Amino acid sequence: MSDHRDVPRGTVTFLFTDIEGSIALWERDQAAMRSAVERHFALLDAAIAAHGGYRFAEIGDAVQAAFATAGDALAAAIAAQRAIVAEPWQLPHPILVRMALHTGEAIPDAAGDYHQVPALNRLSRLMAVAHGGQILLTHAARQLAADGLDESVALRDLGEHRLRDLLQPEQIWQALAAGLPADFPPLRSLERHATNLPVQLTPLIGRTADVERIVALVEEEDCRLVTLVGPGGTGKTRLALAAAAELLDTFPDGVWFVDLAPLVDPALLLPAIAATLGVRETNVPHLVDALVAFLAPKRLLLLLDNFEQIIPAAPHLATLLLGCPRLDIIVTSREPLQLQAEHLMPVSPLRLPDSGVPPALAELARVPAVDLFVQRAQAIVPSFVLTEGNAAAVAEICRRLDGLPLAIELAAARIRLLPPRALLARLEHTLPFLTGGARDAPERQRTLRDTIAWSHALLSPEEQTLFRRLGAFAGGWTMEAAEFVVAGDTPSPLDVFTGLAALVDKSLVRQSGDAAGEPRFGLLATIREFAVEQLAASAESDTIRARHAGYFVTLTETIANDLWQSTAPRLLDRLAEEQGNNRAALDWLDSQGELERCLRLAGGLGWFWVIRGAGTEGRSWLERAVAPIEAVALPVRAWALMWAGTLALMQGEVATGLKLAEASVALWRAHGEPTFGLPAALVIVGRAAGQLGDPDRAIALLEEGLDVARSLHHTFLIVLVLENLAGIALVRDDLERAKTLLAEAAPLRRSIDGPTWGAPYSLSTQAEIARREGNLAQALEHHQESIAISYERDDKRFVVGGLIGTANIAAALGAAEDAARLLGAAEKLRETVGSWSHLSGRRGDEQAIATVRAALGEERFATAWTVGRDLSLDQAVTDALALAQELMTVERLPSPVI
Repeated sequence: MSDHRDVPRGTVTFLFTDIEGSIALWERDQAAMRSAVERHFALLDAAIAAHGGYRFAEIGDAVQAAFATAGDALAAAIAAQRAIVAEPWQLPHPILVRMALHTGEAIPDAAGDYHQVPALNRLSRLMAVAHGGQILLTHAARQLAADGLDESVALRDLGEHRLRDLLQPEQIWQALAAGLPADFPPLRSLERHATNLPVQLTPLIGRTADVERIVALVEEEDCRLVTLVGPGGTGKTRLALAAAAELLDTFPDGVWFVDLAPLVDPALLLPAIAATLGVRETNVPHLVDALVAFLAPKRLLLLLDNFEQIIPAAPHLATLLLGCPRLDIIVTSREPLQLQAEHLMPVSPLRLPDSGVPPALAELARVPAVDLFVQRAQAIVPSFVLTEGNAAAVAEICRRLDGLPLAIELAAARIRLLPPRALLARLEHTLPFLTGGARDAPERQRTLRDTIAWSHALLSPEEQTLFRRLGAFAGGWTMEAAEFVVAGDTPSPLDVFTGLAALVDKSLVRQSGDAAGEPRFGLLATIREFAVEQLAASAESDTIRARHAGYFVTLTETIANDLWQSTAPRLLDRLAEEQGNNRAALDWLDSQGELERCLRLAGGLGWFWVIRGAGTEGRSWLERAVAPIEAVALPVRAWALMWAGTLALMQGEVATGLKLAEASVALWRAHGEPTFGLPAALVIVGRAAGQLGDPDRAIALLEEGLDVARSLHHTFLIVLVLENLAGIALVRDDLERAKTLLAEAAPLRRSIDGPTWGAPYSLSTQAEIARREGNLAQALEHHQESIAISYERDDKRFVVGGLIGTANIAAALGAAEDAARLLGAAEKLRETVGSWSHLSGRRGDEQAIATVRAALGEERFATAWTVGRDLSLDQAVTDALALAQELMTVERLPSPVI
């Protein structure tokens, strides 16, 4: 190694290398591997030295080097790979080395180490997604290395990828060079896995051993429920996310994060899990049964975050584990769940520096609590470094804050105004006098609370007012929502934009992006608790909560009206983002006895609850409209009853759904004024009547609804009624009538912004008509379109019908095994999400199953059926679309009937 005075500093490009599969190679022949690793080190050292590099670390068989320029780093990597490829290895297979380059700002410590450099965390994650023989570069490294490339070298854009540090996606490039392999399998990034693990803004620090311990626990066969327990602010959530990311390869059916922080009602645990997994409530008796049916065959990990607020719901986890033998669960909570299957893992604060003789600067920098402080301080003041002059103050700050990550982050956020010694002085002066919280609470919990209170005390009066008002939000907020709810009225409304920016800078508010890329803000659960307490203690609590409820009633009603005109998925996504706020508003309105506004909000969520399958939660609010209440306007009750009836129908309670929808129709008639609520309710009554075997009444009701919809010129409802009438005509085998109705609906449907919510139903009707007329190509095209629309809109109920319709035609054309697989997949999907297909749908399904079973015989049918039931939704949809396309091109397919 070179003299420490000569090591690269400032803008530095780092090269990391690692032998792929080295553990297996060591196990096979230790002596040969020892010689091979030494030779591999020699080749790397020669290449690094030849291009002016500085090798500063060697960890096992991995090498870490720094270069003054990206071009030198890339040239060294290519030279090393060429030497490794040319080497005659005395092993059964050549050594394959993966390499990664990243550029960032770095200042080495006195020992010539780069321990405090955040870029190294990112680089280690980049190398982990590479394959042996591959050289990867981050976008930062590529930008600097691209100039002056040798003619034999090129850089290939591999696109954006999420790495297992869960930070923002990274644009990744691959170096291509003469004499080196160019083609590799897809990168081992998060995109290869089924997961919704959220993006994190900062890297995890000082928790490597804890992550390894959690991973080892979960991978034990008899350890299926691991609870991370500790007070707020210890970093339980971040630690659990990091462990979950490391477990992605262990769970082929996915790793799924469920944020329970916005919940206060234990009854909402199962709906929250179901919403994350895409499980809809169906005609099974309880949602837990639908979840068990969905999870039972899957090897899947759930991460349930912030469970302490809904501890009474813990027995549901025991039910899921009992019924789903391949399911594992990680929970974060401030208290144990007290379940027999539970394995507790206490989460301690970060390791602190000893209070005795101060360690050397390089050693102190490696202490996790100090490392966290330094990295968070550098995010505020990039030039901040640990020095002999500030080391003692930084160490004492970390000790004073008990190593609690959240407390350290809050303190480090003040580094721009308060250097370490001043910061320590303020902490020592302020914390002993801060009050709040029970004095018999655990000391670390009091420390965190005091730190939050201290950070709050440093805010300006306007910022304090903004902070406490933000406690009204649950699950985050947009800028528009904040400006309405917390800005206040004259004479001096708050400057929300400036205030939010200040709170973000001070680590009290977190900023992210919503589904549309717009800024969205939120509070960590521990900090929100403090804000809620501050709001409750103020004289303005009821005023702010009333404004919060009013905003979300208006927002939800606006979106609901749009959903009767446009079916853009972004509208439902918007409601999904505000689920926590809508629940908080419903609870507050209920507590204040404001039933009308409560039902207005619930009615506005009708489309959301239907499409996302949240029948139980929706009905628990909507059915409050059953009893007549003078204080609630008739239209509000009528809408609530209509949606309650729709949800009951969706859950298979047809008689109940009919009764509720009939009550809605009666209220609309009593209301007297023409409104599109009447035809909407008539559709539900008509559909229920048809399902109960009374098609004549169904037709009469639907035709009445059609007349009203036409008089109101409500295109969306006209299409909806026509498509339902066509479905009933098909059930009565009146194909000409069905075709006439669909032909009338088609141009109207095309005039709407996107396919109607009933478009898949219409397409499946058209497919069945085409099938009965012998036009199998047209039938398959309709099924393809129906499946694609339903899948895109996350409306799995209609995917079921598309799979069955495609299977029916496949069976008729002799593709019986393909048909059996699709039927198995459809049946499994129906068990978890239900279906919304033709009134005779089950009878047709049974006929298809009987036909395929007879064609294959019982054993072959059972095998193919089981394979289909094991398919993921993505694979089932992909297989169905591919099969339909294949069947439309084979010679045996009859020509379309014109």
